Amino acid sequence: MMNELSLVQRIVVWILPVIFAITVHEVAHGWVARKCGDNTAYMQGRLTLNPMKHIDWFGTVILPGLLLLTGTGFIFGWAKPVPVDARNFKNPRKDMAWVALAGPVSNLLMAVGWALLARLGVLIGTESISLPLIYTGIAGISINLVLALINLLPIPPLDGSRVVTGILPNYWAWQYNRLERYGFIILLVLLYTRILNLILEYPMYLAQQLFFSIAGI
Repeated sequence: MMNELSLVQRIVVWILPVIFAITVHEVAHGWVARKCGDNTAYMQGRLTLNPMKHIDWFGTVILPGLLLLTGTGFIFGWAKPVPVDARNFKNPRKDMAWVALAGPVSNLLMAVGWALLARLGVLIGTESISLPLIYTGIAGISINLVLALINLLPIPPLDGSRVVTGILPNYWAWQYNRLERYGFIILLVLLYTRILNLILEYPMYLAQQLFFSIAGI
């Protein structure tokens, strides 16, 4: 459906969903961290929806832009991680797991919001109003599902690895987290070899079917 749009139209449709998906994801981490006793993100002014506080120029702007320009059909990115000091938690590993989980959960909640926006477009039925809402809703669903699924992968330092760390015994959690220095390389290799596409393809398909049904598309 997005293939019908020109490059400029695709940029207009994707820009807000991408920025909000990445920004709210990081704010969610900081918000839950504060609830668990760590005010680091709050004290540094990172609990704000102002995207300028969170933008990583490569991860938030350049990489998503390149993926959009090359028409890969697979868009993702990241913002500057919010600072979290686990020493302020009563139960560091358990609380860190909840902090990590907050990011993907926020993306799933945003996907619901974008689905409802698309559904509003379907209900309005007037093409000049409904199409922008539907296209933007589809983009919002897609980017948030991609971010949620990627971040749930158990590859340190992705959010899924923090959840796994909270479950593993101390020794094995320590050994597992030693992979963090290679995490970004592993992710790039999986992306370059398209193994990441194979891993995410079916879960993404199922999730899209669910959220597109909410949207009435």
